[in-house]
Amino acid sequence: MKVAAEGCNLLLLFITSYLSLISGLGVHSLSYDHSATTKCLAEPRRAQYGGGIIVNPGFDHNIEGWTVFGKGAIKERISNGGNRFIVAHNRTHPLDSFSQKVQLKKGMLYTFSAWLQVSEGSDTVSVMFKTKGSKMVRGGQVIAKHGCWTLLKGGIAANFSSPVEILFESKNSNAEIWADNISLQPFNKKQWRSLQDASIERVRKRKVRFQISHVNETALIGAKVITRPIKLNFPFGCGMNHHILTNKDYQSWFVSRFKFTTFTNEMKWYSTEKKQGEENYTIADAMLKFTKENGISVRGHNIFWDNPKLQPEWVKNLSPEKLGEAAAERMKSVVSRYKGELIAWDVMNENLHFHFYEDKFGENASAAAYATAYELDQEPKLFLNEFNTIEYSGDEASSPAKYIKKLQEILSFPGVSGMSAAIGLQGHFASGQPNLAYMRSGLDLLATTGLPIWLTEASVDPQPSQAEYLEEILREAYSHPAVEGIIMFSGPAQAGFNATTLADETFKNTPAGDVVDKLIQEWGTGPNIATADNRGIVDISLHHGDYDVTVTHPLIHSPITLNLCVKKDFSLETIHVKMRA
Repeated sequence: MKVAAEGCNLLLLFITSYLSLISGLGVHSLSYDHSATTKCLAEPRRAQYGGGIIVNPGFDHNIEGWTVFGKGAIKERISNGGNRFIVAHNRTHPLDSFSQKVQLKKGMLYTFSAWLQVSEGSDTVSVMFKTKGSKMVRGGQVIAKHGCWTLLKGGIAANFSSPVEILFESKNSNAEIWADNISLQPFNKKQWRSLQDASIERVRKRKVRFQISHVNETALIGAKVITRPIKLNFPFGCGMNHHILTNKDYQSWFVSRFKFTTFTNEMKWYSTEKKQGEENYTIADAMLKFTKENGISVRGHNIFWDNPKLQPEWVKNLSPEKLGEAAAERMKSVVSRYKGELIAWDVMNENLHFHFYEDKFGENASAAAYATAYELDQEPKLFLNEFNTIEYSGDEASSPAKYIKKLQEILSFPGVSGMSAAIGLQGHFASGQPNLAYMRSGLDLLATTGLPIWLTEASVDPQPSQAEYLEEILREAYSHPAVEGIIMFSGPAQAGFNATTLADETFKNTPAGDVVDKLIQEWGTGPNIATADNRGIVDISLHHGDYDVTVTHPLIHSPITLNLCVKKDFSLETIHVKMRA
């Protein structure tokens, strides 16, 4: 933080910090700061929320409030431009750093951010929360570099009330860790939900005004405006498996709810070519026929899977030369077969956790696969599909920083120019309270790419609070401005969905199924009926999409019908409806 030169600036800084502190305690209303960058900057940006509950976040008061963690030493340093920051030096262990104790409160969500730099090269730096009993919880990580400042953004969901110690980890213990403008901002559940609702209203909906009058300009008080969605612009769908072909109840259950899907296994290589040279697309073709007949859009899943254990058995022991031939045939076969039929492809599945093809063909194997898929079919969005990027802060392999790095490698490869790339986040949440603060910070960072983000396989492990947690996760995704679609990997018990089951063996909703149906209704699929006020005016907030509109009045025998398209850039204009008796 720059040194304040005048007393009035110091007073303003004090007032700002104080207001930020009381807002964090719930006294003052608070907005969420979505700002993020993955660029490495010459100077760090200001601390979000004025530092929140962090003491001395910008090191204006030397290193007051900060102590040494582990061995080594800490000190303040001032850049040539006058910027003050903290340094951990003489380190011998990855966790040797600086720390500050804060009090966490059960049920609260805490968003974290800090600007980091290392004294040499580059290294992954993580923020760690040390709880009672010396348990370490990773709250986020960034690839920090020497010579510029990089933003670490993360968070923690407190499932306990306890003091915790905030510290940092860098596995290169020879390098110093530098930090500035550190922030920890608490939100209670009511605040978080209010922010979600406000975001949904802002990014998913638009206000529409109807002026209902008689042809003689008299306002028609009590007129009814009924809006029925024909097509909504936000894809909210569900995985589908082969049971849909033979189970009429499953068909009815699915078609009445969803217009987007992903086949869970039926397009995968191990399903379509169990024996080398014997391709069989019968099931996938039949499922695609069913979806076309019912107006359901399909994401292709997947062309390749980088997990060595999940190759077709005959593929696992092929020589690199023979594997290259087989992979080329697989790519050409499946992409060409479904050209023009799919809205997306997961090209190289779980490419951050596994590297079967890279081990065989070299580090550009996945990027080459995207280039070839794009050459064969230019229309679908081509996804990098991965797990634990937003679900679990402890998985270093697929953190938002690592995801973006891999994405940049793919997008810099020859042959992908013009490719419609997209970010696929599986969203498989394990047991326990979901860390929505980490999830949102991850979405903020990924949004800096400017690419569309989808939750592609959203699910929640069985547990007593499964339905509650499923709603929290789906609502969090839907409310984020950068998310453009959600597909759940869930369904009815009769189709074998035993993890996130939405309907039991009799197709009666489970609690999770009730949540999904509630959100489907809330997010605009049902009819909306509104009544004109004493001016004949009806104001309705509608989700983006196409609508059939019917206007009726008790004294008017013939209703008025019209079509309405509510777009993201739709501006509030009055739609005049004149009715004749």
